[in-house]
Amino acid sequence: MKTIVICSGGLDSVSLAHMVAEEHALTRLVSFDYGQRHVKELDFAAACARRLGVPHDVIDMRGIGASLSGSALTDEIDVPDGHYAEETMKITVVPNRNAIMLSIAFGIAAVQQADAVATAVHGGDHFIYPDCRPGFTRAFEDMQRHALEGYADVRLYTPFVHRTKADIVTAGAKHGTPFAETWSCYKGGETHCGRCGTCVERREAFHLAGVEDPTDYADPDFWRAAVARAEGA
Repeated sequence: MKTIVICSGGLDSVSLAHMVAEEHALTRLVSFDYGQRHVKELDFAAACARRLGVPHDVIDMRGIGASLSGSALTDEIDVPDGHYAEETMKITVVPNRNAIMLSIAFGIAAVQQADAVATAVHGGDHFIYPDCRPGFTRAFEDMQRHALEGYADVRLYTPFVHRTKADIVTAGAKHGTPFAETWSCYKGGETHCGRCGTCVERREAFHLAGVEDPTDYADPDFWRAAVARAEGA
């Protein structure tokens, strides 16, 4: 199955790229610059493409991203600390981000005659991000079937949509993902902050998977309190 992977440079998408490279036929990585403050993640996506020997497309969506205001990922709004289960994390939603990215990726797949577009949405995203939920991915694939009818037959591959972040770490380890060569932190500093939602989720996932976490965190212990607070809410 000739597959294009949407790759942000984060743990999830880089693990997915390595898995697809081993289990299917990885043809290219597609990344998006939508004006995110953690744009350094794109360097990690580029490194993944070089490592796997495939082309890497970076789509400039900064003009669109500027119109999707109100998110801590794109505006001058402080990124909240804590667990994704906390209400404060909703400020990290970028409306329709995945829908827009997937539409572009499906167009590229159709032109490149690929069989599938793969994205690393997972079960841990369901609470906070509506365009990561199974209902969305099923509806989007059906919409694309109509949009490309008679021109291309491209499926949406979401192997983690019912899985946890810990499951992704397990799969990534199985397929030789160099976890230290991935970037998750929303704050985009010199090292992972250890406090934002994605850092907390990343650290917890390694713990639950029983896999050593090679990540350098500015605050390596904050995740425990954040998880405890979320579980007690």
